[in-house]
Amino acid sequence: MTASLFAVNVWAFQAHPEVWLLIGGIVALGYYATRSIGPLVVPAGQTIVTTSQKRFFAAGVVLLWIAADYPIHDIAEEYLYSVHMLQHLLIAFMVPPLLLLAMPEWLARLLVLDGGATSKVLRVLTKPVVAGVIFNVFQILTHWAAVVNTSAENGSFHYLIHLGVFFSALLMWFPVLGPLKEVHLSEPGKLVYLFLMSIVPTVPAGWLTFAEGVVYDAYDNDTNVWGINPTDDQQLAGAIMKVIGGFYLWTLIAIRFFRHTARLRQSDLDSRRTRGRLTYSDVEEAFDAAGEPPAEAPIP
Repeated sequence: MTASLFAVNVWAFQAHPEVWLLIGGIVALGYYATRSIGPLVVPAGQTIVTTSQKRFFAAGVVLLWIAADYPIHDIAEEYLYSVHMLQHLLIAFMVPPLLLLAMPEWLARLLVLDGGATSKVLRVLTKPVVAGVIFNVFQILTHWAAVVNTSAENGSFHYLIHLGVFFSALLMWFPVLGPLKEVHLSEPGKLVYLFLMSIVPTVPAGWLTFAEGVVYDAYDNDTNVWGINPTDDQQLAGAIMKVIGGFYLWTLIAIRFFRHTARLRQSDLDSRRTRGRLTYSDVEEAFDAAGEPPAEAPIP
């Protein structure tokens, strides 16, 4: 007999101290960096961290907490794969850009370009090709049946998968939104890069939507939380991945494209205004600068 919503309490609170420790560690590191390290490396009179960076940091931390803690984590792990999909996409596509936008340039230079062993590794990992491959490998692994089933059955393994998704996404976003402009791709390069990053998430989306039967044994149950059966749950997961994983990136591509063309158009207008109209004085100056014309050779 199918269990009803009242027989399964999806809202039963479960504590996740490992998540609280992670969130607390991120906040403590942010506070320590801006309060203790920043004043030592940032010249006097310059801003250590801007108001917008503080807001991005707060938004990223709160969103990470929501995605990784109760109740989303518990529903994703025990009941609905569609919520599991939403959780991973938040961790991969929403949180990393916010935290990168929150990172001051001086802090990024300490981490990436200080010449130490760690920075040398990070310089390699943040190269577009390397970062893109790592990110997509993790995207594929998180849809492998063995990984999904183990994640649903083992909380510690699920937590490690979250860390892998999160850090691989940080690397992927670094050439686009990272605080170091010199490692950014050109604007057309960013458009191509983001488009390539959108391909892999859309492939499993179609596979999940049109697959016959339930793909993951861990979610093949008769709980039917909120009236969603396993097949509908799987199709909903595919739709979420398509919308957030695909259309979200395509929307960013469109926004960046129109902003880029607008900047080019404005630059062209400014150039024309700077050049101004050609005057008689301009022509005289050009002739004077050219000097006397060469003497004509006599006609034989």
